[in-house]
Amino acid sequence: MMFLSLPSQAGSVSQFQLTIPTLTDTAEIDGEFDEAVWQHAALAELRYETQPGENTAAPVYTEARIYATQTSLFVAFTAKDSQPQRIRATLKDRDNLWGDDLVGIKLDTLNNARLAYQFFINPLGVQLDSIENELTGEESEAWDGIWKTAGKITADGYQVEVELPLRLFNFDDKKPIQDWGFELIRYYPRNENHRLSTHKIDRNISCQLCQLGVATGLASAKQGQDLQITPAFVATRNEHKTAHGWQTDTDYEPGFDLRWGMNARTLLNATINPDFSQVESDAGQLDINSTFALFYDEKRPFFLDNKDYFDTQVNLLHTRNIVSPDYGLKLTSQTEQHTWALLAANDSQATFLMPGNLSSEVASLAEESLNLAARYRFDMDKTFSFGGLITAKSSADNQLTEFAAQTDDNNDYHNYVISLDAKYQPTEQDIFTAQVAHSQTRYPTALYQQFCGNVEGELTEGLLCGQTPLNCEFGQCQVNEQVLRSQSDEDFSGALYQLTYEHNARDWFAYSEYHNVSPHFRADLGFVEKIDYRTFMAGGGLIWYPQVVFNKIKFGGDWDITHNQAGEQLEQEFEIFWEMYGALQSELSFGVETRERVGPRHNTAQLAVIGNSNQYEETQGWLYGAITPISALSLELEIHYGDEIDFLNDRLGTKTLINPILNWKIANGLSVEISHLYQHMEVEQDKLFTANLSDVRLHWQLSLHSFIRLSSIYTQIERNLTQYLYSSPDSEEAHLGNEILYGYKLNPQSVFYLGYSDSLTSDDELTRLTRDEKTYFMKLSYAWLL
Repeated sequence: MMFLSLPSQAGSVSQFQLTIPTLTDTAEIDGEFDEAVWQHAALAELRYETQPGENTAAPVYTEARIYATQTSLFVAFTAKDSQPQRIRATLKDRDNLWGDDLVGIKLDTLNNARLAYQFFINPLGVQLDSIENELTGEESEAWDGIWKTAGKITADGYQVEVELPLRLFNFDDKKPIQDWGFELIRYYPRNENHRLSTHKIDRNISCQLCQLGVATGLASAKQGQDLQITPAFVATRNEHKTAHGWQTDTDYEPGFDLRWGMNARTLLNATINPDFSQVESDAGQLDINSTFALFYDEKRPFFLDNKDYFDTQVNLLHTRNIVSPDYGLKLTSQTEQHTWALLAANDSQATFLMPGNLSSEVASLAEESLNLAARYRFDMDKTFSFGGLITAKSSADNQLTEFAAQTDDNNDYHNYVISLDAKYQPTEQDIFTAQVAHSQTRYPTALYQQFCGNVEGELTEGLLCGQTPLNCEFGQCQVNEQVLRSQSDEDFSGALYQLTYEHNARDWFAYSEYHNVSPHFRADLGFVEKIDYRTFMAGGGLIWYPQVVFNKIKFGGDWDITHNQAGEQLEQEFEIFWEMYGALQSELSFGVETRERVGPRHNTAQLAVIGNSNQYEETQGWLYGAITPISALSLELEIHYGDEIDFLNDRLGTKTLINPILNWKIANGLSVEISHLYQHMEVEQDKLFTANLSDVRLHWQLSLHSFIRLSSIYTQIERNLTQYLYSSPDSEEAHLGNEILYGYKLNPQSVFYLGYSDSLTSDDELTRLTRDEKTYFMKLSYAWLL
């Protein structure tokens, strides 16, 4: 096969072309278009509906006037509406606008169909910005730029005025004339959420950024001075309850962030003593009858800026594994064909996953660790790219336990990973990806003791699980999979291989995947929770666009089979599903899956599964529905019912899961999101447990810049102890976490936060919720743009 090194142009003038003039006057961003400079701007109309209509005439008129200066791009949208009283516009925090009327602009400033900046604005001027990554097929709203907007609802629609400083963008400012991938977009949510565009979108082409139009002009565009210095001050008071009463810790910490656009293509981020106390609480998750560690999204701004530059098909860099850094440095750069990224940060501890093929757990070392990641990608053209990623995590002199301190002659820890990946798109519908990775790891000799314990996690006093007899029964053995996976006196190495294929056409789709991960592969700076397995999966389906009742219907299914590296079958699954989309922005999906998989090992001191575990047949059905019956209310419901293994007792049970979600815009600026997760498990026609998790988020946007946020997460579990054969957990336990935060955001980096959080717990001994922790915090930061 021969690859020709072609220019990586993506946007096409056949789609849409606009010449953006460079002018000297700047517009005042106030939502009024009364400056004379707008009469000299380029004019573009959004004539097409691309969803749910298929390149049909737009139901409403939208135009945009666009011009540039040498340092900014200016856009003025006029969005007509014959029924302006139906316009959906809510005063809310930035990046939380979906469901509102929106206008926006998409820019691929390198015009190589790899990354695009997206900017959306609602009729009140509230902002949403994100990065679209064509390589991973994902959009990230984590990126936050500093830009100006103003909006105004009028008698015949609304209008929005925007200034985008060119320092936000990565582009080649040595070119006298720019040619950027370009699209103007309007979302018009009524009975259906209509997506309007400047040009047609071909559903028979899977690549979205390949279908952008082209904006030329921006003569002599310069990124300008791009130096942002953000000093910060944080005060924290933490009170936690111990056996001797309340203990109080008070801390005052200065911090410093630097964001320097060294040139139009290279960005340097640095942070010293960062604080993340204001970051919104993680969504509640139930950790019951599950054997793998929970996944939590990254929400911290330093790690999210240009995060997409590090992405590969396998999650080899998950920065939530850097728990409490004192400093960090990130350097990212991109030209038309080359992308580089470097991350370095310390951590007050070393946290990573201890993976397996039937379970995983989190490991933690008490000593400071160093975390490094480096990424390079070469985009030969819009059809082919390849790259590499290196990660390193290390620490020394780890004190794990008293026993370790006395006997361990190896306290060093490190994990190094090197990976190569490629993406090839030979046609407009077909995509192949491949990734291979190699790791080298050394664990402290006594690391395995973190995982010692029977099914309850209990240890017999004085007994070291490394000395437990090799033949021990389920529920009584001190050894488990993580003990076995973490026992090593020397460096060990492993490998990972992954191949995927996708075919996405207008009327049908198909896909297949192959994963092969060796027993000794580790990716401690990423989130690879499963090792020692080989999986093959294949699936596909059909798509219809009936435009009667539903505007899109998808039917599909897939089959997969998994073995460990010894050739023993772990799981085989077949699934079919339907997805239907229709009026009132509704979605109805349902499916059935049938699965054969192994239960827990009988002798947990052995990794074999054949002859060492039961094989169970599970059949489970699921349903998901979503609807927006009125503009202020959206509803979701997810239901699962069917067979599931009871992992603590090694038998088959029946699971019921119900998860309703409500989003209600109570008034302009005031909204609430309520999610409740109910999970019930029965075995032998008797209750095993009932778990409830309620997550309530109240947001009151006082103005464009200030808000009050209240969140409460309540978890309650009831167990029938007569059905627990090998353990004696609490018959009832509960936990309540609360947080209230006042915030003032001049922009995403210039902020003032004042907040309080607490934690309450109950169990068989504490029969009512009892507060055990309280935290008060304040943060002040200001971004100086130099």
